[in-house]
Amino acid sequence: MNKLLLAPLLVNKLQSFIGLCFLKLTGWEAVGNVPDTPKFVMLLAPHTSNWDLFYILVILYSFGIKFSWFGKKEIFRWPVGGFFKWLGGIPINRGLRKNIVQQTVEIIQAREQIIVGISPEGTRSNTKYWKTGFYYIANQAQVPIVFAFLDYGRKIGGLGPSLTPTGDFEEDMKTIRHFYSGITARHPQNFGNITIKPRLPSEELG
Repeated sequence: MNKLLLAPLLVNKLQSFIGLCFLKLTGWEAVGNVPDTPKFVMLLAPHTSNWDLFYILVILYSFGIKFSWFGKKEIFRWPVGGFFKWLGGIPINRGLRKNIVQQTVEIIQAREQIIVGISPEGTRSNTKYWKTGFYYIANQAQVPIVFAFLDYGRKIGGLGPSLTPTGDFEEDMKTIRHFYSGITARHPQNFGNITIKPRLPSEELG
């Protein structure tokens, strides 16, 4: 099958040019391969700096793809709403009876092509626990989890391996923990152990 038909959403020429120029000027290298699948949940880690989102955006732009992220609907109002949507933002209504996991699963299932980027840490500060919504979203939507990363020590970033959730949460987390254990964050002191606080599938991303 034609790989372009299976590729996630493509960026425009301007975004791709921005990504390539940024990498050349800063000495960063984009590594990895885009999975041959039209939908996946992308882990964004480590997340210890305001720069992380920008770096991963331009790295993915250099691959020719973009991802979607979710924010409460209030931040998408004029005059910045259009710009946030251009960057891949999708408004979420926190006032609905459905929680964010359910809303996200339904959005993924309704789209033919989508990458959903989620930061499991949920904050730039040191946090004891990772949030688990990313796993339940991928499992319920039946899409793989792809390990996106930024390694500031080696100045490389991109897409690592992927994991198809098995339903065995503890075993799958061992695979995720092993991969990210070798990654250097921008502020390493804020990237704590990848520890999971027990949560119910119905709980929100935070």
